[in-house]
Amino acid sequence: MKRIASIDIFRALTMMMMIFVNDFSGMTGLPHWLGHAATNEDMLGFSDLVFPAFLFCVGLSIPFAIDARSQKGATRWQVFGHILLRSLALVVMGVFAMNMGGVTGGLSRPIYTLLVVTGFFLIWNDYPRLADGKRPVWVWLLRALGIALLAFLAIYKYSHGMPFRHGWWGILGLIGWAYLPCALFCLLARGDFNKHWIFWLVTLVLCVLNNLSAIPKDSLGHILILGFWPGGWTHPAIVCSGMFASMLIIRYGERPRELKYLFFFYWISMIGLGMLCHRFWIMSKNLATPTWLCYSVEFCVFMFTALWWVADLKGWTRWARPISPAGTATLTCYMMPTIWYSVQQLLGFSWPSVLENGIPGLLKALGFSFVIIGLTWCFTKLGLKLKI
Repeated sequence: MKRIASIDIFRALTMMMMIFVNDFSGMTGLPHWLGHAATNEDMLGFSDLVFPAFLFCVGLSIPFAIDARSQKGATRWQVFGHILLRSLALVVMGVFAMNMGGVTGGLSRPIYTLLVVTGFFLIWNDYPRLADGKRPVWVWLLRALGIALLAFLAIYKYSHGMPFRHGWWGILGLIGWAYLPCALFCLLARGDFNKHWIFWLVTLVLCVLNNLSAIPKDSLGHILILGFWPGGWTHPAIVCSGMFASMLIIRYGERPRELKYLFFFYWISMIGLGMLCHRFWIMSKNLATPTWLCYSVEFCVFMFTALWWVADLKGWTRWARPISPAGTATLTCYMMPTIWYSVQQLLGFSWPSVLENGIPGLLKALGFSFVIIGLTWCFTKLGLKLKI
């Protein structure tokens, strides 16, 4: 399949948006709509769009990633194993990210955090291959060292009375759980467009059923619709929505006029579904309501369609080059702020108070996003790039 430039650009913009909103989080003097809505608040804040955009990006990439592995000669069982390992990696990183706090009288939070990230890079760095495609022996030794380091850090916290908790699984963990059923279905569907749109509708229905108060959370019905799955079916439905957008491109990419109308219908349909769901559920990211799903997907479809028109139809991609590392080394970029904040704490550095509120704070957060993307580029040039 031809590489779709708009997918990389959308992923890069989403990553940049995440860095931006996380950095201004907690600042004062900012409009309420920029932040996250409270759990029971009927509002979709700007910051509440970042996570669903990530999920949508995951879905956009799945059909192309599976096809790329198949083109390289991977069997279905090998792709199946890769999907399982990728999900496991995301869940592990998500759980460790939730447990990065330091230990009283022991390793401080920044030291513990840097050791965790070091373990991630030791295990999941994109190491070079030999001429025959295999990894050198030293790569496996480094990975074994990374596994041992993470195991030590987990045991270390247990020994200090701070057992690991999975809680809400962390952002990466939730992405891993949402990715798993969608990627497995895509593998089984073998590119069948009809199977994809039916599965997409099924995930939407399951999301609605999972949020019906008429089905008790401890009932057999709730178990049968897999309501216990982390994120319910809302998160997989968003991933599947992105996957469906890619299937539209794969099927109608050579007929851009038709594809534009289909994307428009997709966008309008999600707005209509959102308005219908809003009669029964509030917009709430924390509660993962169907209303939040519909309006989030509507936003993602609109943004992706615009980027597809600009980047793939018109070929205007040079404007996105400064942020491209965030789209091609996304996981590395995701970890970069964690490294920055930890080093900042160790050095005792803090920003001037004028840059911690209002418009100056927003401008600082925007500039910080570009700095992080620049550091990501530097890391990749040094051979440090997380890839799962």
